[in-house]
Amino acid sequence: MSVDLVVVTGMSGAGRSTTAKCLEDLGWFVVDNLPPALLGTMVDLGERSHGEVSRIAVVVDVRSRAFSDLEAALDELDGRDASVRVVFLEASEEALVRRFESSRRPHPLQGDGRVVDGIDTSVLNVHELRTKVAAAFGEEGAATRVSLTLMSFGYKYGLPVDADLVVDCRFLPNPHWVEELRPHTGKDPDVRAYVLGQPAAGEFLERYEGVVRLLLEGYEREGKRYVLLAVGCTGGKHRSVAMTEELARRLAGPGLDLQVQHRDLGRE
Repeated sequence: MSVDLVVVTGMSGAGRSTTAKCLEDLGWFVVDNLPPALLGTMVDLGERSHGEVSRIAVVVDVRSRAFSDLEAALDELDGRDASVRVVFLEASEEALVRRFESSRRPHPLQGDGRVVDGIDTSVLNVHELRTKVAAAFGEEGAATRVSLTLMSFGYKYGLPVDADLVVDCRFLPNPHWVEELRPHTGKDPDVRAYVLGQPAAGEFLERYEGVVRLLLEGYEREGKRYVLLAVGCTGGKHRSVAMTEELARRLAGPGLDLQVQHRDLGRE
């Protein structure tokens, strides 16, 4: 079976990592820092995968001494049943200088000179780059999707450190203080009915659903593909679980990859 091969290379700091991540989001099998001599091996593996790995992206570092072997490696692929494209990334001199000076790191091509030494110029920012990569390498007709994870948690176990958004459900009455509900969780119908039956719960869910949809549209425009929304209550057992499940039900639909996790359920 024919293999699509994309070689991503270019200036350090110009967006190789962003391009690789975008290709991965689009379903490509991405290999970082592969020596050019192994390009043929990757094509062989793709051909033997019976279609499971038919789109391969390889990131080649311009600093590598093996970079000079890239042309020869590409020549060896001539005549193979593979579609080969090379993406060379650049960034403006001003942007690269600002990026590396702000991080107090020397540019890899700087040597003993100033930051600007040895840096080519170009014109892409990160959002334009993502758009161009998606347009060039996304499957025709495939919709751009945002991956949203909804996670319930208990404040007494700490905030999820990687959350993009945090919702506090402790404004709702706690089923823990209702004796017959205490042993159950937010996934059980009786607790769910108690939590969602609170007037404030319905109003909050209606308003916050609209906020989340607005945010997701903005994240998609800005090229953010993974979003973690954490929903918290005291112990992560009742309110946050019920609210997370209901929010997931409301948000589910085409164009959104949705996952639900209950981080602290069962810890008590």
